[in-house]
Amino acid sequence: METILIIEDDAKLASLLSTYLSKYGFRTIIVEDFNRVLETFNESSADLILLDVNLPKYDGFYWCRQIRSLSLCPILFISARDSGMDQVMALENGGDDYITKPFHYEVVLAKIRSHIRRAYGSYSQTQEENKLQSGGLILYPERYMIQYDGHTSELTQKEAVLLESLLLKEGRVVNRERLLDLMWKDQHFIDDNTLNVYITRVRKKLKDLGLGDIVETVRGAGYRLNVSKDTP
Repeated sequence: METILIIEDDAKLASLLSTYLSKYGFRTIIVEDFNRVLETFNESSADLILLDVNLPKYDGFYWCRQIRSLSLCPILFISARDSGMDQVMALENGGDDYITKPFHYEVVLAKIRSHIRRAYGSYSQTQEENKLQSGGLILYPERYMIQYDGHTSELTQKEAVLLESLLLKEGRVVNRERLLDLMWKDQHFIDDNTLNVYITRVRKKLKDLGLGDIVETVRGAGYRLNVSKDTP
């Protein structure tokens, strides 16, 4: 039974979400003391978080950063704020999805199930772990982790999808539309600036591992990964 942590200051909405999700087999915990959000998260062992933007004292972006520093569990923002900048901010601060209020509960349920499958989808322990490798760079897509020269770095789910897409087509250009479609299926609010943010974050993590600028921008087309240009 997966645990959903609901961080929402509208008590009625939080209760309705909790009741609805409980009917589908989820264990739900509602944050009641907004001075103890991080403590409640640590105590909950949450598998996924529903997080509002407008909260008492600190906003959802702040709490997303705090939680993301401790965990890679999916974080789905739920908010009445529907501007593109709010949605970009949510993703930049570590969120995995953004659901605008008012919403259909069926949509929330479908997104929760989708993110849980992606984050915790089981694969047989008797089979070799899935990994992609080029040169000395290794990506473990199920674990959201990259490794190079004995060093490792953790990725968010979308960073892992981005890097996997580039690795599978290494040396060839992957156009921006294809990356947007892979990373945000049916998400029409995503714009080019959001993809730029994720490219920048992936580049930084690769550089922190000791790799140079191996993600090339191909003007007017997309991006190309060339691991060999920075490996012996």
